[in-house]
Amino acid sequence: MKSFLQAFVLLALASSFASAFDPSPLQDFCVAIDEPKNAVFVNGKFCKDPKLAEAEDFSFSVLRPGDTNNPVGSNVTTVNVDQIPGLNTLGISAVRIDYAPYGQNPPHTHPRATEILVVLEGTLLVGFVTSNPNNTLISKVLHKGDIFVFPIGLIHFQFNIGKTNALAFAGLSSQNPGVITIANAVFGSNPPINPDFLARAFMLDVNVVKNLQKKF
Repeated sequence: MKSFLQAFVLLALASSFASAFDPSPLQDFCVAIDEPKNAVFVNGKFCKDPKLAEAEDFSFSVLRPGDTNNPVGSNVTTVNVDQIPGLNTLGISAVRIDYAPYGQNPPHTHPRATEILVVLEGTLLVGFVTSNPNNTLISKVLHKGDIFVFPIGLIHFQFNIGKTNALAFAGLSSQNPGVITIANAVFGSNPPINPDFLARAFMLDVNVVKNLQKKF
């Protein structure tokens, strides 16, 4: 529990010195609600009357490990404005990431946020790829207590290279950073992208592409 608290304090301090990507609020807070009656619409959400705000609007528990029994061997517990309504307009969110041995958080991107990750347990191989035309891989092996930053919009990943479970927390510079998992988006779109087009784009046999699309 102590390590959890230390991680969140670290993420909070880091975020306090950075400009959030979301627009800056013009009020103390704007607790998001689904009911628009007697509410104000701000930054994609309706605001609860500030006089009715309570502690539960600003809290959420990530103490319980996520289920990593899945094809990628990881689980991301999201803590954004949908879990903590009080995050609305504040330009910050967080995630807990659990990794099984050799589990991965596959290549993905956050279109609206920079991410700062701290490792609490285990050993992770992490990295991101710069934009065209260089497509440079920036990668590093992280151990407990190490921190790494993934710049906004760039494809990045984490891979547990250890034989034991791993745990990390990350802060993101948006109340709703969004996530696009590359393989799911390309091969699992609905409706599917024309396999002939993908075969040419990825320089693969079209039957390989069709097989990949069946997996997603």
